[in-house]
Amino acid sequence: MSLGVQWRWLGRYGLSLECYGEDHERRWPSGPLRVSTYEWKGLYPYCLEIAIGTGVRSVEAEAAMISMQFEQDMEDILLGLCAPDARPRVTTGACSAVFGWPAPVEACATYHADAASVARDLALSWLHIHDGDIVERAAGLSMDALHARVEAAPRGARVGVASAVERVDEHWGLDRDASRSRADRPTRPDAVRRGPRSRLVGDEDLTREQVLAALSMPPATLLGALEASAVPDEAWRSVEPRARELVQEIIEVPREGEPSYEVKVATGRHVRFIERHSPYYVRRLPNGGVVLATHPFRTLWPLWSDALFVLGLMP
Repeated sequence: MSLGVQWRWLGRYGLSLECYGEDHERRWPSGPLRVSTYEWKGLYPYCLEIAIGTGVRSVEAEAAMISMQFEQDMEDILLGLCAPDARPRVTTGACSAVFGWPAPVEACATYHADAASVARDLALSWLHIHDGDIVERAAGLSMDALHARVEAAPRGARVGVASAVERVDEHWGLDRDASRSRADRPTRPDAVRRGPRSRLVGDEDLTREQVLAALSMPPATLLGALEASAVPDEAWRSVEPRARELVQEIIEVPREGEPSYEVKVATGRHVRFIERHSPYYVRRLPNGGVVLATHPFRTLWPLWSDALFVLGLMP
């Protein structure tokens, strides 16, 4: 079914909602509930109307304003599906700029009904990248079952995690091709490929021992490391005040009737700023859950990598 969602600057924009039962999942595993759009980048605004007299233009501030609004819209949709109220209906969920459900550390947002299970992101990522599991099929496994699956991997095993959205998309294409190849197609119905994923240039290491250590440590310690790592960089902090002023001027209290001019914001400079500097958010929810999020032009891996470093697990 299709539904219209009210975005902060795009007005109502159509999304597709798909909901499947157990019989469908057994034959074509795709997750029991999915919301998608034709192209996430189509939600990025091409231009903005800015009132004359609002001050000197700043590409970085405009990009930061766009990033903040898009991230909040995305987070609202994720929570609207996974946690519309205080009742814990959904164990985990994710949002990604690529098709399907990637390794959670390669997504741009994840939701966990229980903040104590945030390490599920690492375990599911290991199962997907190392064992070939379809994330949608493995997402509901218990933490004990996930721990056992990771522990079953050979000592010293490591996988390559994509550090950019473009690489995540490239990995998805390779997995799709493998699933259609008679020689490479998986032998399990809950897998997308046979065995570990091939590494691409730029992929970064994640080891079996790092995942096991994260699964074994107190959840509060891991969550605290994630929160400590979710600190905006200097480039973001320097333009954030102006970006918030733009939110007020353009979106919250537009100056109706005042002369304005059109500003093109779909430029390489805008996109590069978002890709390099959009911050990470670790939000503890009133229902006891947690959301990790950033703009869809980034992945969660830098956040996880920094958290593992804070914990002394990353060289």
